[in-house]
Amino acid sequence: MTFHHRWMLLAALATALTAALGCHQAPSTEATTAPQSTAIRHVDPAAARQLLASSQVLVLDIRTPGEFARGHIAGATNIDFLAPSFAQRLGGLDRQREYLVHCATGGRSTKSLTVFTNLGFRSIAHLDGGFRAWEKAGEPVAK
Repeated sequence: MTFHHRWMLLAALATALTAALGCHQAPSTEATTAPQSTAIRHVDPAAARQLLASSQVLVLDIRTPGEFARGHIAGATNIDFLAPSFAQRLGGLDRQREYLVHCATGGRSTKSLTVFTNLGFRSIAHLDGGFRAWEKAGEPVAK
């Protein structure tokens, strides 16, 4: 048997197996919708400032409450990434809004992008370098 014939046989078997398995599955009672992909863009402090000035973006500071109390971007909402209720609290937000997300240096907020994506958020701007980069750039800090 030539390589081509083996390949054709494997493809036919895979198709038959897929069809057979599909026939034995219970029909879904849930409406199917295509998953919405999350648009994620990475911004530096200057771009974040422009974004805050020119749009309806909401700031999510995912540092601990103690870090947040020492200083934060004005108008930011604090949702602690380390809290067990993090995903649940995000789930209560409007997924169609645009959010600017940051932590202290970018580590936790980078990890959080998967959570935002899994929850179906529409648009996330990630502040690269986090709050420390914001402060270092001389951007305003609220207390």
